[in-house]
Amino acid sequence: MTEARITVNGQEAPIAPAASHTTVLDFLRERGLTGTKEGCAEGECGACSVLVARPGVHKPTDWVAVNACLVPVAALDGQEVVTAEGLVTPGTPGTPPALHPVQEELAVRGGSQCGYCTPGFVCSMASEYYRPDRRASLGATASTSSTASVDVVVPSAPADGAPDADHHHEHGPNGFDLHALSGNLCRCTGYRPIRDAAFAVGDPAADDPLARRRDQAPPEPVATHYTQGGGTFLRPGSLAEALRVLRERPEAVVVSGGTDHGVEVNIRARRERCVVAVDRLPELRELRVEPDRIELGAALTLTEIERRLDGEVPLLAALFPQFASRLIRNSATLGGNLGTASPIGDSPPVLLALEASLVLAGADGERVVPLAEYFTGYRQSVRRPDELIRAVRVPLPQAPVTAFHKIAKRRFDDISSVAVAFALDIDAEDGTVRKARIGLGGVAATPIRALATEAALEGRPWTAETVEAAARELRGEGTPMDDHRASALYRSAMLGQSLLKLYAQTTTEAVSS
Repeated sequence: MTEARITVNGQEAPIAPAASHTTVLDFLRERGLTGTKEGCAEGECGACSVLVARPGVHKPTDWVAVNACLVPVAALDGQEVVTAEGLVTPGTPGTPPALHPVQEELAVRGGSQCGYCTPGFVCSMASEYYRPDRRASLGATASTSSTASVDVVVPSAPADGAPDADHHHEHGPNGFDLHALSGNLCRCTGYRPIRDAAFAVGDPAADDPLARRRDQAPPEPVATHYTQGGGTFLRPGSLAEALRVLRERPEAVVVSGGTDHGVEVNIRARRERCVVAVDRLPELRELRVEPDRIELGAALTLTEIERRLDGEVPLLAALFPQFASRLIRNSATLGGNLGTASPIGDSPPVLLALEASLVLAGADGERVVPLAEYFTGYRQSVRRPDELIRAVRVPLPQAPVTAFHKIAKRRFDDISSVAVAFALDIDAEDGTVRKARIGLGGVAATPIRALATEAALEGRPWTAETVEAAARELRGEGTPMDDHRASALYRSAMLGQSLLKLYAQTTTEAVSS
């Protein structure tokens, strides 16, 4: 293995002597690139965002914005990073540098103000500016409806009701998707000038070096063994090697996107003796659509899955806009979200409703575990320390009526108080519920299926009477608790209301509350 190195704004530099837990943010600032700021150290404010060259969906390379505060710099060994400073074109001697088009629009439209958050906005905006299919989104329909009609009504917006319901209002005339900025916070401008700048940017010039760079393959992942500051960061070159390391080093902590572990490092000063990164393992990055199932590699980022599936699984399409922010989804993975076994992760309720299974890989082979049997307790699962989640399998065909409801204090970029996912098969002829699958999060020590509610729906007509009775069952599912996000009573009420809401969106028949 060669010395760990990273390319920043076109200049290669060694990562040493940075400690193995050092974040990209701290590494950059130590090198004088202080445009990258620390605001929250939790991946919520976006002041630290930078661009990373990653495998593309529509071109060989995408410029992807990520939270530099959450990524260990050792994880970018051999990779390319561009900061806000790197977007500026140096001027000839005696002349000022030329601002990037994104920077120029932010400046002239008053979107910079105090400037603390501006470099982060610049990088997130630049990622969207360079998105190859940005203009193509102008022709997309405003709806990615995940609800099929039972009687008459087919909603024009997703059945989950709404973060993406006003999708068409959040795309500019230039195709710019404002969701690209959902992970960036500002305290000065009120966002209107920032939005105006985003909607004013044009297309990259023909000689734009970062635009041309998209036509070349990104750097290949390199096997990394980096030891500094009392800790070791390992990136195995293959799945077999990763499993061998986990068997030999049971104390090792597995990370993928790092969006959870990075918070532990920053806020709780967690320092691991050994971290094993699996985010670039090719065996964990496959996406296959087969006649009877869709297999999603556990190390694919949520953004990659979203763009590659392109709405093929409507329930996942309803989930993605509500899962944290675009900055987080650019790094977070299904494997990481499931690996933590958190009761408030957003993907488990959806995957439970989809009847997904997990492929667990170990040194002795693979086993397939239904997600409904995966969780065993608070942040506990059947996965052994020497196993990895290789893939998530979603069976086909899908239920025609699906919805994801997330109840949280903020519209975006927040932890859910309650999450409910529905997948219903309703007979189009007589309106009978042939099959019901309901996944719940935030109401028990683990994500759970609402088994009593499913039983109250199956075999019965999809009518107000049936739904009201099932809603009463749903209010009693799980063991909700009082905490700073919501009371147990509120959580129970929201469970029942979510089913009434789904019914109202799938039929013209009125439902009493």
